Amino acid sequence: MSADPETLPYRPCVGVMLINATGQIWAGQRIDSPTPAWQMPQGGIDEGEKPRDAAYRELWEETGIPRDLVEFIGKTHGWVTYDLPPELLGKVWGGKYRGQKQKWFLFRYLGSDEQIRIDSDHPEFSTWKWIGTAEMLAAIVPFKRAVYAEVIRSFRAYLAE
Repeated sequence: MSADPETLPYRPCVGVMLINATGQIWAGQRIDSPTPAWQMPQGGIDEGEKPRDAAYRELWEETGIPRDLVEFIGKTHGWVTYDLPPELLGKVWGGKYRGQKQKWFLFRYLGSDEQIRIDSDHPEFSTWKWIGTAEMLAAIVPFKRAVYAEVIRSFRAYLAE
């Protein structure tokens, strides 16, 4: 990589913490990872798209859950950032970004487990489950762990341990 990572921008992104009635967190196992890699739904914000609209879109694209099956509870106050590890710099997102800046949204799921559909045209997850905060932190890739810890702190009052 020729560019100094410090000069690259962060990719604008949203993340969705989806919780069930008991405060457990939805986690999906990434389909493109050779080792188990669990995460919450997330993705880029399209040009001109509002962050909350991007969160609803990403939730639909990755889980098949429409906005009428979730209740908006809250969002992080600012942007939460992470830097890519050196081995991924220049390899993802066309090498244009040093990492992501994310706005996170907390939604409560109002549907049943049978209504969750990860078998989309372009699936991102091979399986999914409801988990607690400690398991979520242990399951996320290390370079995103600080982001997940911040999101859990932001939404702690709604979460099961």
